[in-house]
Amino acid sequence: MSSNNLKIYLIAGEPSGDLLGSRLMRALRKKTGDQVEFYGIGGDTMETEGLKSLFDISELAIMGLAEVIPSIPRVLKRIRQTVSNIKEIRPDIVITIDSWSFSARVHKALRKAKTGIPQVHYVAPQVWAWKKKRARTMYRYIDYLMTLLPQEPKYFTPYHLKAEFVGHPVIESEAIHGDGNKFRKEYQIPEDKRIITILPGSRKTEVSKLLPVYIEAARLLQQKHPDLYFVLPTVKTVSKQVKEMTDNSKIPLIIVESEKERYNAFKASSAAIAASGTVALELAICNIPHIIGYIVSPFTAFLVRKLLKIQFVNLSNIMLGREIIPELLQERCRPGNICQHIEQLLEKKELYEKQIKGFEKVRRILGCGVQTPSENASDIILRLIKSK
Repeated sequence: MSSNNLKIYLIAGEPSGDLLGSRLMRALRKKTGDQVEFYGIGGDTMETEGLKSLFDISELAIMGLAEVIPSIPRVLKRIRQTVSNIKEIRPDIVITIDSWSFSARVHKALRKAKTGIPQVHYVAPQVWAWKKKRARTMYRYIDYLMTLLPQEPKYFTPYHLKAEFVGHPVIESEAIHGDGNKFRKEYQIPEDKRIITILPGSRKTEVSKLLPVYIEAARLLQQKHPDLYFVLPTVKTVSKQVKEMTDNSKIPLIIVESEKERYNAFKASSAAIAASGTVALELAICNIPHIIGYIVSPFTAFLVRKLLKIQFVNLSNIMLGREIIPELLQERCRPGNICQHIEQLLEKKELYEKQIKGFEKVRRILGCGVQTPSENASDIILRLIKSK
């Protein structure tokens, strides 16, 4: 590596951020003519792009307020390790991706150390949903914020933080290029059989709570509709857990681990059951009808209900201002309830039509200019490095 290469430090705390980071790395490599070196924390996809992660990001993928408490000592240790590594490397810029709870603590420690390194956060904390006061103080710890949704900068710019909408990376997803026919052929699923995709999340705590409910819903569906097959895409952080939990599922279940198979499965699917988050947007841009089902600890649920300032949790519903995706949360996330809603989607009537029409508008909202979101983000990063 040339001594003239840019040194960029990236921190992604969970699989969705890892994917975002990998696309950003590709865009930066393209924009710099490969004159760039990457350091930091990431998962499989970022490591494929050349990052050697400081530690395994599964340690940071913790769900829910109640679940975080036992992990605090380990997370604090990782924060100290990360800050020490940044000081040693002296990169041209530090970019944290999502996972604001961890990212914020790293940024605060760097500010305190007065490193002079530009600090950027990619993916705005959802202050429009809760903790609105957070927007007032972020400028103290970061120099720039890159947002995924067009309405987000207005929550931060009044409080001295430069923020810019770059577009939502879901529109870059390979999901839209999935091949449903190839998936059916590979797994010998006849055309007259319907496929339901099950997506219980990428965190161990999510999977432990959601997968048993999803599998029981799948059993109920299969009893009523013997033609159904089920596909469960998973990721490295939870693949072992998923296989153990579904070992005696007694349904026609296919587990896939690669991103390509995941998106091929999407395109072959008639409907999906998913945890809330980026995956639900991927389903939307692929025109896959779906419901979301989510469970957290009772304590976390109590706090969220007190703090949440919005009507919906699903991003498609939030952007449209109405519920097109059924949100089966907490006590509503039950096998019978999931089964009932999936059957409505399989009938291709009112709920199905409402979703398909809504997905078209969601895709328009998520775009941003002629470049990809990752290219827009890389332009900002290179501009900040040049101006420091």
